[in-house]
Amino acid sequence: MSGTRNPGTGLDAHLLGDIRINTPAVERRAATLPVRRSLKKEWQAGWLLNAVRCIDLTTLSGDDTPDRVARLCAKARQPVAPDLLDAMGVQGLTTGAVCVYPTMVAAAKRALGNSGIPVASVATGFPAGLMPLDLRLAEIRHAVDQGADEIDIVIARAHVLRAEWSALYDEIRAMRDACGTARMKAILATGDLKSLENVARASHVAMQAGADWIKTSTGKEGVNATLPVSLVMCRAIRDHHARTGHKVGFKPAGGLRTAKDAIAWQILMREELGRDWLAPDLFRIGASSLLGDIERQISHHVTGRYAAGYRQAIA
Repeated sequence: MSGTRNPGTGLDAHLLGDIRINTPAVERRAATLPVRRSLKKEWQAGWLLNAVRCIDLTTLSGDDTPDRVARLCAKARQPVAPDLLDAMGVQGLTTGAVCVYPTMVAAAKRALGNSGIPVASVATGFPAGLMPLDLRLAEIRHAVDQGADEIDIVIARAHVLRAEWSALYDEIRAMRDACGTARMKAILATGDLKSLENVARASHVAMQAGADWIKTSTGKEGVNATLPVSLVMCRAIRDHHARTGHKVGFKPAGGLRTAKDAIAWQILMREELGRDWLAPDLFRIGASSLLGDIERQISHHVTGRYAAGYRQAIA
């Protein structure tokens, strides 16, 4: 993994005040993305394999146990059946990371061993973020002490809804500092932010505060990742890169369940941000069930038929 970090900048309040979003235009553009490229046969299979290496394979359930996490990690190490990969001439394919609660980080690190797969941990009072700041920072430090390579923080949505941009910036900056060498993903919980203007402004504040990725959702909101919201966030990433020269990653999460979804979001990356954002350093998909459908489609490509469900281990 690249060691390049987003160092952040000072808060640019004038930029935030100038943001205007044409919502109908965003929705029209987003609606065209899934049909802009016709991917068939080996090209479709190639895009699906690329999606696999960008997945943050996730379990964030109240009944998580070390054994359950170990099973997830085994799937991360071998996300697609070896015979299917052999038939396609592919070796060494893993998911982009495993994402767990802070209490499960140590179990994930043990299970992944020397595989090189990063462990991401949610923190800061996930999913609501409604904890005192000192406790949120302490949770980050605990996850890092346990060995987390990446931290998925949640923002305080109230700061966005009240346009308290300095307070939001200061909190995210403190979280970035608490992460130390661990890379930070800022979860904006876009389903709670009420408008695309708020999504764009929160994206810029998070990037100015040093987020290495911006992420749509916790997966727990009523509305999670959508293409219009993702388009707005990607345009913000493009603007930040043009202004600062720093590349910030993007992570859609929540609601991506099918191989078609995996392709649609990769087309968004390719169309709006370019080829660099089709690699796990800059693109992650937060998912728990998506991998099963991708493997099902890859099996169909290799064998010409869909495998029985019992032949494909779910994550």
